[in-house]
Amino acid sequence: MPEVHNPNLQSQGSGGGGGGDMRSTMAFMLVVLAAFLGYQYFFNKPKPEEQPPAVTQTQPAAPAAQAAPGPAPTTATAQPPSATPQIAASIETVTTVENELFKIEFTNRGAQVQHWILKKYFDSAGKPLDLVQPQAAAHVEAAGHLGLPLSLFTYDSALTSQLNQALYQVTVTGAQPTATGLVVAPASITFHYVSNGLDAIKTFRFDSSYVITVEAAVKQNGAPVRALVAWPAGLGDMEEFQHSSMIPSRNRTPSFFAWSIDGKQDSQTAAKVSGNNTLDEPYQYAAVTDLYFASAFLPDAPDRTSVVTLHNSVELPGDASDPNSKKTHTEVLGVAVGDTSGYTRLRLFVGPKATDVLRSVHATGADGKPSGPSLESLIQYGWMTIIANPLYLALRFMLRIGIPNWGWAIIVFTALFNLALLPTRLMMTKSSLKMMRIQPKVDAIKKRYANLKMNDPKRNEMNAEMMALYKTEGVNMYGGCLPMLLQMPFFFAYFRVLQNAVELRQAHWYWLPDLSQPDPSHILPIFVIITMFFTQYITPSPGMDPAQRRMMAFMMPVFFGYILWQYPSGLALYWGTGNIIMLAMQIGINRSHWGKEMHAIADRRAAKKLGGNPKTVQGKR
Repeated sequence: MPEVHNPNLQSQGSGGGGGGDMRSTMAFMLVVLAAFLGYQYFFNKPKPEEQPPAVTQTQPAAPAAQAAPGPAPTTATAQPPSATPQIAASIETVTTVENELFKIEFTNRGAQVQHWILKKYFDSAGKPLDLVQPQAAAHVEAAGHLGLPLSLFTYDSALTSQLNQALYQVTVTGAQPTATGLVVAPASITFHYVSNGLDAIKTFRFDSSYVITVEAAVKQNGAPVRALVAWPAGLGDMEEFQHSSMIPSRNRTPSFFAWSIDGKQDSQTAAKVSGNNTLDEPYQYAAVTDLYFASAFLPDAPDRTSVVTLHNSVELPGDASDPNSKKTHTEVLGVAVGDTSGYTRLRLFVGPKATDVLRSVHATGADGKPSGPSLESLIQYGWMTIIANPLYLALRFMLRIGIPNWGWAIIVFTALFNLALLPTRLMMTKSSLKMMRIQPKVDAIKKRYANLKMNDPKRNEMNAEMMALYKTEGVNMYGGCLPMLLQMPFFFAYFRVLQNAVELRQAHWYWLPDLSQPDPSHILPIFVIITMFFTQYITPSPGMDPAQRRMMAFMMPVFFGYILWQYPSGLALYWGTGNIIMLAMQIGINRSHWGKEMHAIADRRAAKKLGGNPKTVQGKR
């Protein structure tokens, strides 16, 4: 290395003043001087011309600095200009790495990523999705924080700024770049910067997967610096940062900090994550995610891992299409990960939260190999996991057996599910018929206690009599609610799947461009309201006041229609399909002998309340 000198020559030159023979001493000094000048001429001068090869050779130098800590500071102090040669680029350049899954654009300014494009995923404008949002990164940089992915984080703001603004020298190993700077994986890129005692080197290795290998080491005057590799400013569908976004302003992209320690996975929403919080724990992985994409660091040495959480709040227009609209705060999460020793080596997964993809990526285990927990836990369905995960697997299975798309898979699964509920529907009908048959007895009990106040203890006796009557007659008073109760968990499970399964992102069905987004034409919510109203209207309601029944016939459909107006259209497709099947079932039940008897009882009761002739009412039917 250019900065290494022979300590033996230095010690002899400095101690030659005590000999007895002046001529021998002078001759010896001339020899030393000649050797020194020869060394300077033949070794130091040619070295600057051989800097590119030196970059690839300096990567393993981190351990060497620790092996011989003594001479390095002495040499730097004795001759700082020659002991620390400058290694830097003269101009900013761009190097692009590409495989079948991604295209990553590096700038040598800070050795950072300007664009991380996923080829198989697209934004709302139909362009390949760039996980780096320039608006978010620029905003964060303007606030004085880190901005671009794979930048470095240190606890010295001036040093951090220098590391992320310096022009690094670039060396490519493996597939050589084309004239346009394109490198096709597998390959590796090394960025090296040396100036005034600061030595920073970053190496990135790429293969055919979504995972890259990252190595980073920073030394200052020969001493290791605790520098962490950062993904600082969110990722994924952060289209609310773009005024041209097609995503409605109400759908802000949520961000999460997720991790695994000792095999236990967990996550936090942005609101619960502290900014610049250092966490020295045995992290098997630490990740920043949104609903569909993740950037997950997997350290090679979890026991020496240091994690810093980065949390920023960015003001954005409340209406993405109107830059002058009222500003709202959007949380932007980031994370920096490094090794406490100062030399960091880790793997970085950046890609979709697809089940099969995440299942194939494992953290480093106790044996030092990728045998730890997989990243599959990054897909979190919350408290509905027990239903949502099997639902997702069932929908995916239907696609594999020939169902053409996710929309039809939802329809087919919903139809099968509702047909499976047919026995409960018939049970509800029988329960309703029994309720209508005993309604006169129920009314008689209520009449006996009609004069009691609501807080009178004797009302408990009335309730006890009614429960005894229901038990004697074999009536389940909650039987009418059973089909709805069985459908509601699937309603929430569908919501979770549509919100978290990346395969359903931008999955289209006829006029619906994205089943994970609301119906842009509002056809499905209106359809849900109409079908639900007719189903409610033709369903007999034993014991319910006619005015109350009419209110329920209107209020329930409007309530669900309002919800589905602003939630994923796949959810409305599920509910609308269920409504059609339930409407058809109810029409069939109404034509059965059970249904005819129920309507006859209802007509007689209505006629009695109006003081008319029940036979006349029955004749109109």
